[in-house]
Amino acid sequence: MKKAVYPGSFDPPTLGHVDILRRAAGLFDEVIVAVGANTAKKPMFSLEERVAMLQEIVAELPNVQVLPFDGLLVNFATQHDASAVIRGLRAVSDFENEFQMALANRTLAPNLETVFLMTSAEVMFVSSSIVKEIASLGGDVSGLVPKNVAARLMRMREGS
Repeated sequence: MKKAVYPGSFDPPTLGHVDILRRAAGLFDEVIVAVGANTAKKPMFSLEERVAMLQEIVAELPNVQVLPFDGLLVNFATQHDASAVIRGLRAVSDFENEFQMALANRTLAPNLETVFLMTSAEVMFVSSSIVKEIASLGGDVSGLVPKNVAARLMRMREGS
């Protein structure tokens, strides 16, 4: 069984994330969405909220599960018997940092492969940072995030 981990902060999950996730689910027998706690960043949504949003998003994908994680990705992947890490690339500028991380991960866990998937052209400009900025300024993010995420962003903006 080929199992992969798709890690990220997913703050918030975007249609770009969903694009990569759906395609990874078609390539692997099982995909674990690893939602990072990443205490170095100040997230818009709590870890629990991000996990819940992603669980709603993947409900229709039987070979995908969502789990929180903290610590080294290679340790998480090893604990869950994953043979690959999925990383999405939007542009060439993403590659340098992702390449460095992949080499570091390979040093720590030589049997763990990194698989890069190019984001589809329709969503290659979408990032969580752009979504947060648009939402904070009152813009419509419905074309950038899944419906459940757009609803949470709207409620957050309205203060409830």
